[in-house]
Amino acid sequence: MFTSSVPPYTIVYFPVRGRCEAMRMLLADQGQSWKEEVVTKETWMQGQLKASCLYGQLPKFQDGDFTLYQSNAILRHLGRSLGLYGKDQREAALVDIANDGVEDLRCKYATLIYTNYEAGKDDYVKALPGHLKPFETLLSQNQGGQTFLVGNQISFADYNLLDLLLIHQVLAPNCLDAFPLLSAYVARLCARPKLKAFLASPEHVNLPINGNGKQ
Repeated sequence: MFTSSVPPYTIVYFPVRGRCEAMRMLLADQGQSWKEEVVTKETWMQGQLKASCLYGQLPKFQDGDFTLYQSNAILRHLGRSLGLYGKDQREAALVDIANDGVEDLRCKYATLIYTNYEAGKDDYVKALPGHLKPFETLLSQNQGGQTFLVGNQISFADYNLLDLLLIHQVLAPNCLDAFPLLSAYVARLCARPKLKAFLASPEHVNLPINGNGKQ
């Protein structure tokens, strides 16, 4: 943990896991400290913060005096800063491929949650194995699926995928039953001591996954 009294990182976001839980898991697992600035719906609706954000969206992320927007850009920044972006350019490209796949499925998930949950959930769950299979394939292509998505060290994409898999296990508890490598991967990552402690903490457990109560 950093010894300075002011954490170098600040997450400005709504009181949900949403698009920030992957970066929280990354920071916790890497032993980094950070501050949360929680934005209520009332504050957001007032408009001043929204108008000040580059794309009119949260999260907003502070690394010292450097302000970042866009959750995947924030993850990539932390990947570069903390050595979580592969060991060379080839591995970095593979990390990007994996992370872009995570983003594709996260967008499908968000569309379901916020626009079509009741009518669309059954069809979404039926189609889910086809969307999860590429991640099983990625694992199988790297050391038999016994380590991480890319190479032999964890990357920002691993935290992003882990978050995505955890929220899908809430939506469809048996969704990983047909994917032994993904099932073992989730168990292995969740057993990392600092990550295990974060996932058991009130900061994680008591935070809703999404902003509308659906999961």
